[in-house]
Amino acid sequence: MKKIRVLLIDDHALVRAGIRALLERMDFLEVVGEAGDGHDALTLIESLRPDVVLLDLTMPGLSGFEVLTVASEKFPEVHMIVLTVHEEEEYAFHALRAGASGYLPKSAASAELKLAIEHVMGGKKYLSPTVEQRAAFKLGKTTPDGPVPLAELTPRQREVLTLIAEGHSTKDIARALNISAKTVETHRAQLMDRLNIHDIASLVRYAIKMGLVSIEARSPQKKMGGGTNFNAAVGSLLLSWPVLLRLFLS
Repeated sequence: MKKIRVLLIDDHALVRAGIRALLERMDFLEVVGEAGDGHDALTLIESLRPDVVLLDLTMPGLSGFEVLTVASEKFPEVHMIVLTVHEEEEYAFHALRAGASGYLPKSAASAELKLAIEHVMGGKKYLSPTVEQRAAFKLGKTTPDGPVPLAELTPRQREVLTLIAEGHSTKDIARALNISAKTVETHRAQLMDRLNIHDIASLVRYAIKMGLVSIEARSPQKKMGGGTNFNAAVGSLLLSWPVLLRLFLS
């Protein structure tokens, strides 16, 4: 019986060693290579053409999301399983959207890793029950009317919302749009009132959900006037993607 050829992509050598040791105990698998960053990952995928890639999301160079996007387009026959510390369902949604065949947290048991590989090799999507339970919990909290469409916001409101979601301060937004800080605050208050949202974190959640910014825009942003702006509200978001996750898995 032909063995399933697996490529490991993770920027931590000790993690790769642990996963390799685990996989080598499965007699139907063969580890054909390892890489520690996104650029090397794409090079090895092209040269080795593995059956399955176990891919971390947070890596130097190209991120796991970028690797997924490129690899799924150039090598659609390769099954990409994300193996990550991120258990939030918004990460899973974006990974599936970028081309992942499966999504598994690193806290998963070894038996689940085996199951995920079998699923994707059988042409199915695999989503860890841990992530699925989070999505199901949030499904019960979603409103029946759904979010307000972007078309109902003014162009200026969309500009302000995008910059808020990217983590820029009121002063930076005012400078970028050539308006006063007080005007920015007025736009923010109007946005919150129109969207029935009461905090910055929820504004960011809405912006990502509506596609104004990507998940990658949640990382620390360069200020428009120099320096770095760390928006604490952005760093701990949990988005409501349960319905879309179900669509990907159906």
